[in-house]
Amino acid sequence: MNWSTQAIREASRTGNYGCVVRLAREAAGVSQRQLGEACGISQSAVSRMEGHRAASYDMTQLARAATHLQVPLRLVGLADQPAAQTAIVDGTEVERRDFLAGAAAAASRPALAALGTGHGSVAENSQPATLRLATSAFRRMDGSTPSRHLAEPVLAHLRLAQTVASEAEDKTARAGLAAVGSEAASLADWLSWDMGDYGSARTWYGTAIKAARSSRDRLLTAYQMGSLAQFEAHTGNAAQGLSLTRSARRQLGPERPAIVDAWLSTVEALAHAAAGDRASADQALHEAAADTYRITVEEPPPWPWVFTFNSSKVAAGRLACGARLGVPQWVFDAQDEAGPVLASGHDKQRALYVLDVAAAHLAAGRPDGAFAMATRALEVGVRYRSGRIVEKARSLRRSFVTNPPPRVVRDFDDRLYGVHL
Repeated sequence: MNWSTQAIREASRTGNYGCVVRLAREAAGVSQRQLGEACGISQSAVSRMEGHRAASYDMTQLARAATHLQVPLRLVGLADQPAAQTAIVDGTEVERRDFLAGAAAAASRPALAALGTGHGSVAENSQPATLRLATSAFRRMDGSTPSRHLAEPVLAHLRLAQTVASEAEDKTARAGLAAVGSEAASLADWLSWDMGDYGSARTWYGTAIKAARSSRDRLLTAYQMGSLAQFEAHTGNAAQGLSLTRSARRQLGPERPAIVDAWLSTVEALAHAAAGDRASADQALHEAAADTYRITVEEPPPWPWVFTFNSSKVAAGRLACGARLGVPQWVFDAQDEAGPVLASGHDKQRALYVLDVAAAHLAAGRPDGAFAMATRALEVGVRYRSGRIVEKARSLRRSFVTNPPPRVVRDFDDRLYGVHL
């Protein structure tokens, strides 16, 4: 969709946000009924929204429609809301910010000076700083580049980092370069996961953890353990996911940052959901929510792997758990608060969450809305050749058995069966 067309710009400029929604819906080939089902509102409510012109809107309904249609929120008058500006990404591939200085961003708060990573003292023209800059560039490309295109250059970059570390003359330099290698390996494991190559992903997660330990950086080690825990939880290995989160917490001791506890609690919740334990998942999510209140009052640590973490992130965790457990009400209750996640600029991450929402609609008996959403997510998976997205779409299709299938499902089947990555 070209968001810079004159019709879109004029409708947005004059406050006719319903027209923006209509134009986006028609371009996506989605009916008013399908959009309504996906957003949890009636077809008539969608019709009223689209014909509302320049007037006051139900902002919840407007945000849901814009999020589903991937309309930039600024075009429907929502860009000035703090929640809409919050950049949220999957905890496995958290948003890096300021690799060279290792400065913390908003939502990373407690002081861990005693654990010190030492990244903040790295000179900007040093080998570690230069290698980190390359890693950061590759990470930024991930949001708009197929992982298959990045895999080989990232592995070459990782080998370079490992070679430079092995040739370092003293222990301090080797430790600093080992941290750089750990960061590069964590990118390699993420790319493998996205490609659906779980064996290679586990190999690179192991490499990342081993290098982090060699760096003697407990904060980095805990982060890499937590990342592997999240991978295992997502892939259904509940016991291993829970064990790894406990190990990550032990790595830092009782004075852990609130950001760590909040993030790891959402990972634990997903692992409990993978095991079918609804009560434990719910408890872990409540603990994560409580931890987010501590984040805003703590001092920022030297945490180079910074990601925003607030109530929206916890809501996204509940959404993912609800989809895994088959509890659609969790998904619907969390959908609005998780809006910044669903509207994030990372297409691949957004598609994965959209498939979770689609699963909830399917569980609630709304196949038309579910497969309309799933079709759009699948298109993202095909565009970026993401094995993870495509396999999740296949899993959704396997969960729906009816004969004969509705037209929207037959259309989805036609698209899905022709996918060969």
